[in-house]
Amino acid sequence: MLKVGVLGAGHLGKIHLRLLNQSEKYELVGFYDPNTDNAEKVAQEFGYQKFDSITALIQAVDVVDIVTPTLSHFDCAKEAIENGKHIFLEKPIANTVDEAREIIALAAKHQVKGQVGHVERFNPAFKAVKDKIENPMFIETHRLAEFNPRGTDVPVVLDLMIHDIDAILSVVQSKVKNISASGVSVISDSPDIANARIEFENGCVANVTSSRISMKSMRKARFFQKDAYISVDYLDKICEVVKMKDAPEVPGDFDMILQNAEGVKKQIYYDNPSVEQNNAILDELETFADAINNNTTPIVTLEDGTEALRVAHQIIDCFKK
Repeated sequence: MLKVGVLGAGHLGKIHLRLLNQSEKYELVGFYDPNTDNAEKVAQEFGYQKFDSITALIQAVDVVDIVTPTLSHFDCAKEAIENGKHIFLEKPIANTVDEAREIIALAAKHQVKGQVGHVERFNPAFKAVKDKIENPMFIETHRLAEFNPRGTDVPVVLDLMIHDIDAILSVVQSKVKNISASGVSVISDSPDIANARIEFENGCVANVTSSRISMKSMRKARFFQKDAYISVDYLDKICEVVKMKDAPEVPGDFDMILQNAEGVKKQIYYDNPSVEQNNAILDELETFADAINNNTTPIVTLEDGTEALRVAHQIIDCFKK
């Protein structure tokens, strides 16, 4: 079992603490939180060991789970890596792309592994269809949330949209060619609703919308590719795969047949994979333990997190223009 410590005991930090405490792949050593009142409360309520400094915690563990505000990610990661510790970093990986690149360089120098918490990669609905998404040419995503003051210190692109950016980059095997975007600040100082059009060199286009001022929550993605339509509902954890194939010469009574203007007939059929329910946060943490123990590449690498951040900042730059 890997000894792990958590930096940050806020809303998400407490979730990480609970799951790491349950995990059979980690031994939870304790946590550090700079808010002494909150740290004392968490220690008393849950019985986790409270450390008095980041340095003391880092020296006591093999893995550092960084669940602090984004602005402090780089400093926390740097100290952990320079002490030879593996790091799990909540998304976004860092505040700037330059910081993210330095984290990559430090991890390589000190030969430690890192993973970024892009949790939708572990969503059971996405996992069920990921292998069926082959060369998508149009992607549409909607990630809408009701207003919550937590997270409004950053633009909605870094708070919500970055989840979809990472998922899209993981299935489109092509470089980003062009980005256009618009964002509107309604309640916060930074944009609360944003839309981006991401064009790739292979011709794929992704239309991505995020909002944190919606009346109801929605987290959906649709992938369109030759002869197939794939939808993922991250919130309800369901997916749908609709495929097309050449129609049989003698269709069955219940076969769905379409005929285009050229007279070509296609049969529509459903190929819906089973969705194995899981705890996505526990999954991402435990697969990182597997990567460390087996010396394999983490599922969401530091490079993946950096590329998602780079695209997110390109979108934010479009607002400024």
